[in-house]
Amino acid sequence: MKFLSNLFKKKIGSVEDILSHPDGKRYYRDAHLIRKNMIDEDAVKIIHRLNKFGFKAYIVGGGVRDLLLGRKPKDFDVVTNATPNQIKKIFNNCRIIGRRFKIVHILFRGKVIEVSTFRSLPDYRLGKAVEDQDYLIKRDNKFGTPQEDAARRDFTINSLYYDVRNDSIIDYVGGFEDIQNKVLRVIGDPDISFREDPVRMLRAVKFAEILGLNIEKTTAKAIRKHKIELEKASSSRMLEEYNKIFRTWKTSLIFQGMAEHGLLEVLFKEAFEKERKKNSNFGEKFLETNIGKRLAIADKLLTEREEMTPHIFYSLIFSDLASEALQKENMHLVPAIKNSLEPIFKRLETPKKDKDRLIKIFASQQRFLSTEDEKSSQNNFFRMKDYFYDAFMVFKIGAIAENDEQSIQSAFFWEISVRKRPIPVKKFNGGGGGGGGGQQQGGQRQNKNRNKNFRNRNREGGGQGQQGQDQGQQSRGERGNRREESSGGGNENSRNAGIDDDSRGNRAENYPEDES
Repeated sequence: MKFLSNLFKKKIGSVEDILSHPDGKRYYRDAHLIRKNMIDEDAVKIIHRLNKFGFKAYIVGGGVRDLLLGRKPKDFDVVTNATPNQIKKIFNNCRIIGRRFKIVHILFRGKVIEVSTFRSLPDYRLGKAVEDQDYLIKRDNKFGTPQEDAARRDFTINSLYYDVRNDSIIDYVGGFEDIQNKVLRVIGDPDISFREDPVRMLRAVKFAEILGLNIEKTTAKAIRKHKIELEKASSSRMLEEYNKIFRTWKTSLIFQGMAEHGLLEVLFKEAFEKERKKNSNFGEKFLETNIGKRLAIADKLLTEREEMTPHIFYSLIFSDLASEALQKENMHLVPAIKNSLEPIFKRLETPKKDKDRLIKIFASQQRFLSTEDEKSSQNNFFRMKDYFYDAFMVFKIGAIAENDEQSIQSAFFWEISVRKRPIPVKKFNGGGGGGGGGQQQGGQRQNKNRNKNFRNRNREGGGQGQQGQDQGQQSRGERGNRREESSGGGNENSRNAGIDDDSRGNRAENYPEDES
C-alpha cells in the first residue's frame, strides 16, 4: 500500500531545481544602466545602515524591473536578512505591519519605504514529496535565504536584486534575460505557483499589457488550466487588483487579455455570459462588445484628466445586467437592479455602502434623459447627490458607446451641471488605501481641469463617440505595436499606477513577493 501511495505523490523540486542561477548571476555596470543616483536616497540610506550593522540588504522587485524597462518607478522596496524585530532596533522611525507575513514600514517625512526579510519556501517546496493538495498559501512567517526568497516570488522579472554598493544586479531566476526579451514567466512550476496564489494569474495578464510583455507559453497554458482557482482568491486582494487596473489607462486592453486567457469566464462571469455565448472568439473581439467599448471610452477620458472612480468602472461592467433587470415587468426599479447584481456582490464580498452606491447609479440613469429647466428644484436636488458625478459619467459613456444622438444631447445638457460644484472623490472600500487630508483640495483642482477640457470636447457633440469607439478598433489593430510602445511617453506616474503599489499600509494581506 505504501508503494502505491508513493505513486500518487508529486515530487516538488528543490530550491536548486527552481533557480536558473543557484549561486546568483551578477550583472555589473557594463551590462545595464541602473546607477545608485537613480534610487531613492532614503532607500539607499536604509541599505547603508543595515550594511553597517552587518546585514545584507538590496533594492528588490518592481523598482529594479521598471528601471531596466526604462520606466520611472513609483517607489523602491528593500529586502534584507535582518528580521523585523532587528530592523526595529536599528530604526526608530518604523513600524511592523502584516498578518500573513511581517514587514517593516520605515517613515521618512511622510514617505514610506517598505523593508521585508528574505522568506523561505513552503515546506512542500523544499524538496519533500507531498500528496496532491491544495497549495493555497494562507500564512507565511518563515524567514529564509536570498535563494529561497528569489525562488518564491511570483515572476522572474520581479525577482531581481540591486546591490547599491557596486551597482550590480543579482539574478537567481533568469529575470534579467526575460526583461531583455520582453517575456513574462512564472518562477518554478506555474501549476504550483498559481495554486499557491491564484491572484498571480490576474497579475500576469495585467503586467503583460502594461509593460508590453509576452506571456511565456507554459505560463499562459497554466493560466487557462487553473483559472477556476481564482474563486479561492481573497476578495480583498482581488478588489485591490481591480482598482489598480482601473487606474492604468489600459483597463479595456487588460480586460481583453483576461478574456483571451479565459479569466472572464470566472471573474464577473454573469456580466460577460451573453457576450461569450454570442461570440465564439470572444477574447479577440472583446473590444467590439458593449462592455469593451465602454471601457475603451473610459480609458480615453482618463487620459484626458477626467476623474474615473472605481464605482464608474464597476458600473460600466455591470451596466448590461442592470439594463436587463430594468426591462423586466412587475418589478420595482431598485429591487430589480439589486436582484440582478446580488450574485456578483456576494462573490466579490462588496461592502453594503458600495452596493447601495452602485444601485443608485443605475437607478438614476433615466433621470439624465430629462432635459427640463436646468434650474428646476428637482434637478438641483439631483445634482447635490454624492453619486451624481459617477452616475452622469456612466450615462455619458454609455451614450457615446452606443452612438445614441438623443442621449449624447442629453449628456451635453447635464454636462454643465457636473462642473458647477466640486466633485468629492469616492473610493471603493474593497481596494487598498491611499489619500489623506489633501484629497478634497485635489478634487477641486481636478474639477477646474475638467471645466476646461470637457466644455471643448462636448461642443463636438457625438464626435467623441466615434473617437472612443475608434480607440477600441485601433487597439486591436495595433496590438503588436502596443507591446513595443508601452514603456514610453505619457504621464509616467499615472501609467505606473496599476503596477506600483500605492496602498502598502492598507493591504488586507501582505504578499511581499508579488511586486505590484
